[in-house]
Amino acid sequence: MTTTATTSPARAASPVHAVADRARSATWLTGVLVRSGFLGPARPDRYLRMGLSLRRHGGPSPVSGIGLAAARTPEGTALIDERGSLTWAELDARADALAAGLADLLGPRSGEQPPRTAIMCRNHRGLVESLAATSRLGADAILLNTGFAGPQFAEVIAREGAELLIVDDEFDALVAEAVERVPRLRCLRAWIDDAPVTPDTAVTPDSPATPHTPATPNAVGTLESVISGHAGRRAPRPARAGRVVLLTSGTTGTPKGARRGGSTDVASLAAILDRIPWRAGESMVIAAPIFHAWGFGQVAIAATMSVTMIMRRRFDPLATMELVERHRATGLAVVPVMLERIMDLPASVLDTIDVPSLRFVTASGSRMRADAVQQFMNRFGEVIYNSYNATEAGLISTATPADLRAAPDTAGRPLVGTDVRILDDDGDEVPTGGIGRIVVAGNSGFDGYTTADTKDFADRHMVSGDLGYLDAAGRLYVVGRDDEMIVSGGENVYPLEVEQTLSEHPAVADVAVIGVDDEKFGQRLAAFVVGRPEQAVDPGELRDHVRCRLAGFKVPRDVHVIDELPRNATGKILKRVLADDLRRVG
Repeated sequence: MTTTATTSPARAASPVHAVADRARSATWLTGVLVRSGFLGPARPDRYLRMGLSLRRHGGPSPVSGIGLAAARTPEGTALIDERGSLTWAELDARADALAAGLADLLGPRSGEQPPRTAIMCRNHRGLVESLAATSRLGADAILLNTGFAGPQFAEVIAREGAELLIVDDEFDALVAEAVERVPRLRCLRAWIDDAPVTPDTAVTPDSPATPHTPATPNAVGTLESVISGHAGRRAPRPARAGRVVLLTSGTTGTPKGARRGGSTDVASLAAILDRIPWRAGESMVIAAPIFHAWGFGQVAIAATMSVTMIMRRRFDPLATMELVERHRATGLAVVPVMLERIMDLPASVLDTIDVPSLRFVTASGSRMRADAVQQFMNRFGEVIYNSYNATEAGLISTATPADLRAAPDTAGRPLVGTDVRILDDDGDEVPTGGIGRIVVAGNSGFDGYTTADTKDFADRHMVSGDLGYLDAAGRLYVVGRDDEMIVSGGENVYPLEVEQTLSEHPAVADVAVIGVDDEKFGQRLAAFVVGRPEQAVDPGELRDHVRCRLAGFKVPRDVHVIDELPRNATGKILKRVLADDLRRVG
């Protein structure tokens, strides 16, 4: 549903009002950038090299920070993964060599259509190098979800018009299906593993190894062979830096490709640094999958701030905390389910973790369990920053540790320079505490979808697709997707509220609530519950638990106890899969 709100002339002339004025304040901006270390003393020749790097690579891009960091601190450690470490100078040189190699592989280009390269890799150097190289070539890079099934993978490859696929060899079976549909597709092997596994999500690292095809179909070499074969070379300067295409989560259907062009302006970067305590030259463990908007954003900020990026291909809760401890990392980037998996470790294991260097844990992507947030901070300090973002809108709001202590389910306050409003179906703002559509105005860098789809706007604000409200302190709360709300017996019901209530029960480890058709009431709630180990789950007791805390029409009629909730690679629950399962069983 598209709604165009009417506003007064004064409001229409300046939709972001005072927050935008503050974002443009030179004093505020300079203070934030100096405190974070983004601005600091440097030799004049290094500033010159930074300018030349931007010019040589076609202007600013989300990953142009790699070239800037190489000019600013060439011997600093850029990246640590399972293959070792790279300095910024080494990472920069490898990206240049790869760009030159990709230029040879893709050949000369006529017309304005840039080459399109798809990337399907886990978190490792090859993914970061591929992003930098495609940008320097002027090519669009499509980041693919490592949890894709064969048909969805092939569909996205065909729809996005990819000519080259950079892929980890564990996905060879998927590639074979895509090559059947898109015979022209050529493949460059990234990470080659002697013990590949079936495609799995980033939050289930222990899937068993299974046989797969012995070689990537349509392979034209490996990332390492291309880099070594083009060492010391650079691609011709592109007319513009390449864009990154991030896929939406696809939890309600086929994921759409959202283009991100140019780099976030310095005021938007300052707004992030003002809320989350990044510091230049420190180090961060990036556990969130980089193919997702949240993980990709962490790479972009880390490169801009010359922050060492530490990563491993698959998430493991204990191994992730051990990376923080071993490298004395000051930051950790996760999706919420990862933080929950860490806190689900036995207390005896958690007692062995010592991370005094950790200053912030930044999370986004889905709802966070309130108990996990509180328990993590009780054990490791006031370090969690929970953010609300969207693939199209970028970072919208962030809850600080103080916000989360006061209201563990809040998404925090909008960033400086971002205006958030809550609108009703007529496009009017709702009173404080009232639930409505979340709309956002700010500088997201969103260049539109790669398909004919468009994003709805109201009052010149992007419609997020989520429902929520603002409290008296200006904190934002997200109550669910606007297409998840149901009407049961004439009452609006938001499944997220019921999920949060059920998750407070000691027997519940994980939960999802959806709406299903009901002959008498129009719709009703169905809950899917995963129990905690060695605890009995009684559906009647869970219904009573909700009845004692919420209105009667919010009590789920059906409670299904299952072993595991279906999730995508960023930890979001795939509610459409649950709904499909219910329909199949009648």
